Amino acid sequence: MPPPAGSAGVEWRVSDAPVAYEAAVAAMEARVADIAAGTAPELVWLLEHPPLYTAGTSANLADVLDARFPVFETGRGGQMTYHGPGQRVGYVMLDLRRRGPDVRRFVASLEEWIIRTLEVFNVRGERREDRIGVWVRRPDKGQENGQAFEDKIAALGIRVKRWVTLHGIAINVEPELAHFSGIVPCGVSVTRYGVTSLADLGIAISMPEVDMVLRRQFEGLFGATAGQTVGSSENNSPGARALRSTASPSR
Repeated sequence: MPPPAGSAGVEWRVSDAPVAYEAAVAAMEARVADIAAGTAPELVWLLEHPPLYTAGTSANLADVLDARFPVFETGRGGQMTYHGPGQRVGYVMLDLRRRGPDVRRFVASLEEWIIRTLEVFNVRGERREDRIGVWVRRPDKGQENGQAFEDKIAALGIRVKRWVTLHGIAINVEPELAHFSGIVPCGVSVTRYGVTSLADLGIAISMPEVDMVLRRQFEGLFGATAGQTVGSSENNSPGARALRSTASPSR
């Protein structure tokens, strides 16, 4: 979904410490309002959260099996998910009025962004029509009723306000996978469907290396990016203030 010719690059931001969920949502809301008003450029914000669970608009709170971490109800599409250290969250704030008001195409482009990123690390990520997220086949884990195990490696959940997108993607780089057991991730409880990460698949990679690939693959799908700002984790930090001042469906 490239922007119109001659558009400014999408601002690229990477936080240097875990960001509180409430602070991230508040910053996104402020930035999206500015993008919609034409007073700020589009933004991709890469970050990590402290351990927490979020409930999307389709979530069943009964899917919280062990509320060992805070649970936040949020406006993104989808069900229950986990965020925590070692997981790269990408919040994507793009103006679909300029890129084409097609939410399905946007979601498919986010999926493709993840799939292309994983491919660089020799991991084959796949879509599933009956399940959300990006999945990898795990024949090494066995079979159930003649069907091989599969694990989810990335999640998507978005919201659109005034045709500007919020929320985005989460890729498991090296999170504590046991933390997912406190919920039914995205409502999927079939035994042969699990959760994995790049580390769990034997891929030893740093977060900055993942970020570099994410940026390159993003540009191939969505157009040029501009700069790289490193922000702090606190809502009242210079990084958070700068974010403000420059200021649906799920798979």
